[in-house]
Amino acid sequence: MAVISERASQIFCGREMQHLRPELVIFRDIGRVTPMSLFDRLERRWSWLAFPGFLRYYALFHLLVFVLQMLRPDLRELFEFDRSKILAGEIWRVATMFFAGSQFGKVSLFSLVFLYFAVSFVFMVSDGLEGAWGSFKTSLFYYTGIIAVIVMNFIYPVAIPGSGTVLYGAAFLAFATLFPRVQIMLFMIIPVQVRFLGMLAGAVVLITAISNPILFPFYLVAYANYLLWAGLPALRGTAGVIQAGKRKKRFSSGKSQAGEAFHTCATCDRTEVSDPELEFRIGRDGKEYCADHLPG
Repeated sequence: MAVISERASQIFCGREMQHLRPELVIFRDIGRVTPMSLFDRLERRWSWLAFPGFLRYYALFHLLVFVLQMLRPDLRELFEFDRSKILAGEIWRVATMFFAGSQFGKVSLFSLVFLYFAVSFVFMVSDGLEGAWGSFKTSLFYYTGIIAVIVMNFIYPVAIPGSGTVLYGAAFLAFATLFPRVQIMLFMIIPVQVRFLGMLAGAVVLITAISNPILFPFYLVAYANYLLWAGLPALRGTAGVIQAGKRKKRFSSGKSQAGEAFHTCATCDRTEVSDPELEFRIGRDGKEYCADHLPG
């Protein structure tokens, strides 16, 4: 059970840039190293695809189905993925398959408290991703994951258990990648940074995929949205940080040549040597730009 810390709630209540630590800002920028120019073009043409708060509604619908299945356990069979019945006309199963396994054992005070904190945590993840990527790009992240799960269920001979929770897993991994130092209270007493829970979750997914080779393609495709939106861009950003660190070390050790610049604008080629007053930033594409040419 996890409780969202006051620090985390401040980040996603409209004051995030005011309270984010420097390392969080760095990872926020890293998360934007995806092909954002392509997303921008798509948004201009298909902005209506944006669904603000999509993951919030997804979680609330899960909660609703949990209540329904608590009252009517037989509803699960009506919601489950069944290829033959879908092809026979029961199209609703393509959507309800994500919520078919919403029962949570016996109803108890513990399970209700757990559900409350779980939904609250999902809300925080949803707001964090939309704050980093924007509503349109975050919506595409969810749509990609959902379509991938549906396609893989049609490809496999039987329905894949746990398909409805994959979207939560991908969203949480993306959140942990973008905001690794956000702190939550595990079991309401243990302060834990999200990055450690993300590492644990990623390890569980990887071990599950490796231990079930037949399901490895499913996990690879189902979590492709995480890899494309957050995982691979984070690796690229980390590689850039390491490279910059090496350059800085070379400068500090005095091994650099006289007049050699540390910063160079990718557009105008100006450096801090040619213009000492110039400021430099890392752009969405991972390249370095001066303040005059930083892409919007």
